[in-house]
Amino acid sequence: MSPKHTSPRITHRGVLALAMPVMLSNVSTPLIGVVDTAVVGQIPDPAQIGAVAVGALVFTFVFWAFGFLRMGTTGLTAQALGARDGDEVLACLGRSLLIAGGVGAALIALQWPIREIAFALLDGSERVEGLARDYFDLRIWAAPATLANYALLGWFIGRGRPGTALVLQLTLNLSNVALDVLFVLGLDMGVTGVGLGTLLAECITAGVGLGLAWVHAQAIDGRLSRARLLDPARLARTLAINRDIMIRSMALIAMSIWFVAQGARQGEVVLAANAVLMHFVSTASYFLDGLAFAAEALVGHAVGAAKRSMFDAAVRVTTLWAALLAAALSLVFLLAGPAVIDLLTVDPGTREAARTHLVWGALAPLAGVWAFQLDGVFIGATRTAEMRRSMLGSLAVFLAVWWLLRGWGNHGLWAAFHVGYVARALTLGWYYPRLARRVGTEPA
Repeated sequence: MSPKHTSPRITHRGVLALAMPVMLSNVSTPLIGVVDTAVVGQIPDPAQIGAVAVGALVFTFVFWAFGFLRMGTTGLTAQALGARDGDEVLACLGRSLLIAGGVGAALIALQWPIREIAFALLDGSERVEGLARDYFDLRIWAAPATLANYALLGWFIGRGRPGTALVLQLTLNLSNVALDVLFVLGLDMGVTGVGLGTLLAECITAGVGLGLAWVHAQAIDGRLSRARLLDPARLARTLAINRDIMIRSMALIAMSIWFVAQGARQGEVVLAANAVLMHFVSTASYFLDGLAFAAEALVGHAVGAAKRSMFDAAVRVTTLWAALLAAALSLVFLLAGPAVIDLLTVDPGTREAARTHLVWGALAPLAGVWAFQLDGVFIGATRTAEMRRSMLGSLAVFLAVWWLLRGWGNHGLWAAFHVGYVARALTLGWYYPRLARRVGTEPA
């Protein structure tokens, strides 16, 4: 590797420099859905808005399952960077792009069963479902580009280039906005225009990302060879890491679906109140993920460089800032929560139910920050088997606590949700000492 890739000293300023672009990138992401809804909302047909919401929900769950392409690439790249192995830094991106292309092609080939299963599970009117199917039939063709963007994002974060990751996210968001306006408002294409706009925006972003990766690759002291790219042992490790993260993600999805489903069983008011409060939870995750991503990059670098002191500093500094941010977010949510609830809904019943359960949503950052940070540490160290076991165990704990507290109604459901966070932190915390002891004493 070139001299500029020597192991960095962990500082507060350096951690924030890594985290802030990721926070900005994360906060900008929900704007895609807001813009899609706002643009389609200019058409006097509520079915169009519902179709975009349903179609986007399908892809949220489909693509969320393949988030391993971002997380696995970050950890492996950071470790290769720490080990000053330029050939492997390039090969990490190459392998991830190969997997993205293969999985994306498989999703396109399997689009019929995916579409039929998804819409069988979603209860929408005939008109909404018909429009949502049009959206799906277009956007599914973006699968290879979408997954390639995950791989590129992970590679840039793993190399400590969050600013470049932000450029990619802004490219996606801004091109999506422009194309939405052009196709929906300019050409009157409705939901079809939204699907086409998202398809093209993903492809444009992938093109820009590949171009930026090519430029960055020229500065790396290494070369991409077919032998290294397809090395059986390294390829097997990459696939094993991605498998573990995918299972972990599916367990997390199952927990989310169960939470929503049990809220729905308690009636429309509780379902709506929970949806409002989950905005607090998701907003907190957008910010806290910035520090978890910083932990991924710095921990991966330390593990690759076999430097225990760097590892300890990375964990200590990123966790300190994450805890402070979580406390600040919880305080803001507690104080401003009632006003935010009123802003998000005008229904009196929903407002009252959301206020009744506000403390659960407001304290979610403090309950979840430890799980988020440990996720970042274990992703950076590519100890994904522990993450898989932790998430499966936490799902079981969540379900058991929900069953025990089901008589408490929505309070019991939210209590189980928080216990799920705590279970993730405790199980990963139990594995942590063994992980820390191994840094610097065995190969990454």
